Amino acid sequence: MATTNPMPRLPAGFLWGVSTSAHQIEGAADERGPSVWDVFTAEPGRVRDGSTAAVACDHVHRHREDVALLADLGVDAYRFSVSWPRVRAEGGLDFYDRLVDDLLAAGVRPVPTLFHWDLPADLDWLERDTAERFAEHVARVVARLGDRVTKWITLNEPAEHTLLGHALGVHAPGRTLLFDALPVAHHQLLAHGLAVRALRAAGTFDIGIANSHGPTWPASDDEADVAAADFYDTLLNRLFADPLLLGRYPEGIGGLMPGDVEADLKIIAEPIDWYGINYYAPTRVGAPQGGEIEFGGVRMPAELPFSVREIEGHPVTGFGWPVVPEALTEVLTVFADRYGDRLPPVVVTENGCAYDGLDDTDRITYLDGHVRALHRAVEAGVDVRGYFVWSLLDNFEWAEGYGRRFGLVHVDFDTQRRTPKASYGWYRALLREQRG
Repeated sequence: MATTNPMPRLPAGFLWGVSTSAHQIEGAADERGPSVWDVFTAEPGRVRDGSTAAVACDHVHRHREDVALLADLGVDAYRFSVSWPRVRAEGGLDFYDRLVDDLLAAGVRPVPTLFHWDLPADLDWLERDTAERFAEHVARVVARLGDRVTKWITLNEPAEHTLLGHALGVHAPGRTLLFDALPVAHHQLLAHGLAVRALRAAGTFDIGIANSHGPTWPASDDEADVAAADFYDTLLNRLFADPLLLGRYPEGIGGLMPGDVEADLKIIAEPIDWYGINYYAPTRVGAPQGGEIEFGGVRMPAELPFSVREIEGHPVTGFGWPVVPEALTEVLTVFADRYGDRLPPVVVTENGCAYDGLDDTDRITYLDGHVRALHRAVEAGVDVRGYFVWSLLDNFEWAEGYGRRFGLVHVDFDTQRRTPKASYGWYRALLREQRG
């Protein structure tokens, strides 16, 4: 159970929210164009339970019910994503017009993410042109919504989209390129920079990105384990932060990227107003162990120069991820130390856990611990401006299908009935206390 100790107060103006993404909740697949995820989930064996997101939470048709849940919850902001394939369809932006208007009428600030993995099926992040097409998409969205939306996120988790979708093949588009997937990382980062320019041109001045980060812990003090952990940390943390914040790739990486890298880095490093960190768990890494291993449902090929190990001594979520709140404090303070005045204010754009049941006391314990961990980072001097729980609703959890429930609100996927969980009530009470 969560502790009964009073929750420390976060600074005035702190932004409290919840997050979702288009492909995971919207449904209405016949009202938009196809994405790489539609193609991927149509292939047998790609999704654990064989499901697709064709209906998901039917949010497109039920968004007013979900906005009412947000209003009752009392969040300041709702982070959702704009489906690029829906925007391309005739009238596709009409839905987001209605959603934004309804959010504002409910007193909830809309915070759109402009790309959350659902790439149109005819585009490819291996191609540089996709970054240009993304900038056009961004310009179209901001031209329609920019009179009411003031806070924007360019990309969500380019690291996972690169690693899981293009290097290891367990997410869409299902490629197994290993290190030949590095151009995907570069083109997404370039797309981010071009998007920042498009948003600035439209007069927007509250722009961030949602990158996933977490501490990398060596499996031991052995030199080989430390070197493997450093390499993993470079790939998952610094590869996607250094170019944005320092204007350069980590040593040895830039030469592996396509095109005029120095020119592209000037675009990638366009100043942003805040930096989003999605945090779930730390990773324990050691030297290669030989032979293919499976970790967290992902098969790790033997040729990788590291191996991911279990973290023992901590409880785990329903997904099997270790629950380590102090690692959130660690990643926030490490980023502040590593990047100094090059790090803008930080927002925790995702933090959450998968558990079953309506009486989800494990989720309450998880969230309670992580909010306290965030507060410790603030006390240590990190400028954290907001916290978003993943997720408002149980949803289509990518390659896991509907078997992992991250929501504060339970969704019966047969009837679409929404039922707030105990954690929803806990979060609502927390927000009232923070403002009291």
